[in-house]
Formats: sequence, C-alpha cells, structure tokens
Amino acid sequence: MAGLDRSESTSRGFFLSLDGPDGGGKTTQAARLAAWFGTLGHEVVTCRDPGGTPLGNQLREIVLGRDRIDISLRAEMLLYMASRAQLVAEVVRPALERGAFVVSDRYLLANIVYQGYAGGIPLPEVAEVGRVATGGLFPDLTIVLDVPAEVARGRIGKARDRIEDRPASYHAKVREGFLRAAEERQAGAFSYDSGPIVIMDATADPDSVSAQIRKEVERALAHGPRT
Repeated sequence: MAGLDRSESTSRGFFLSLDGPDGGGKTTQAARLAAWFGTLGHEVVTCRDPGGTPLGNQLREIVLGRDRIDISLRAEMLLYMASRAQLVAEVVRPALERGAFVVSDRYLLANIVYQGYAGGIPLPEVAEVGRVATGGLFPDLTIVLDVPAEVARGRIGKARDRIEDRPASYHAKVREGFLRAAEERQAGAFSYDSGPIVIMDATADPDSVSAQIRKEVERALAHGPRT
C-alpha cells in the first residue's frame, strides 16, 4: 500500500480517532485497523479516551461510573479533558514523535458533541478547553461510525455506564451532533481545529466498514500528517 508510506523528511506519525455514538463498533474497528497497520510494518499505539493512563483510568471510573455522585456537565467535561491531557502527554504525543501510528477510541470530538451539541455548553468554550488540554494536538483524521439509535440499542443492550443511562432524547442529539460537526467541518465553519471528519455507515458488516476505513486512511495519508 504505497499510500501508507511516509516521506523520509517526515518523522511524525499518523493520528487517527474513531468516534461516534455508542454501538458503532469503534473497539472492533480500532483493533482491525491496528492489526492492519502492524502487518504493514508500522509501530502502532492504541488507546481509549477517557483512559489510557493510570490517571486517565481512574478518571474514567469517576466520569462513567454509576455511583450516585453528582457531576455537573461542566465538571464532566473537565474530567474528560484532564484524562485527555494526560493521555496526550504520556502516550499520544511521544508515540507520534517517534513516528508511530496512533489509533484512539474517541478524542476531543466526543466532548464537542456530548457536552457541547447534546449538553448545551457553548461549543467555543469546549473547543478552547480542548485546545489547552491537548496542547493543540488534533487527529489527522477522525472517522465517525454512525448508527441509528435503534441499531445502537440493539447492539449495546442494557445501559452500561452513566452516559448510556441518559434518555433517548439525549442520545438522539448526540448522533445529530456528530453529523452536524462533519457538515460544519466540511463547510469550514467548525469550532475547533480538527482534521477531516468522515461519517461512515456502521450498520454495514464489519468487513465492509474496515475496507472503507482503509480507503479513508490511505486518502488522508496521501496528504501527509498535520503539523
């Protein structure tokens, strides 16, 4: 796959985020993508957000746990950002600097959507906190695995965490938020400096979805990494 080659003058790796509503198959596709990169001879680093570090894993338990802890929406957003700040410092940035390919299960777009579009916190505020938390590090490509609410519910079954416990109306706004973010990014009107955001129909069989992801990765790599 010539599209996966890096110029000798470019040492930075490639940063891909998989995002979208729960039930889209992010975990499955992240594993497949990492395996594919590995067969092509690349060092691959996979991570999940929130989590991925000792601090992040503890924050994940707090923000997703179903204990009766009252967490305001802004506090929730900041907990996610704190986990991400540690993930970037400890895992993502060092991996990219040594030329690795990083595959993250969620990243900043999730907060733009979950606490911004769906939760009502002004998007510029979420975006600004995100820029500070990440040190301005954004994915080279974000793929949103889109699934209708009824499909997602069938795949997930009973709610597993505090976010999934939220009503169907909230999750409908989440899906709409991901779709709007991609539209606004394409129109140049998005509120944070992301790379391309590609919406992908995740109701297809996993093999078909994997093939489409590979095509989008090859297209992104042809343009080179973001600075």
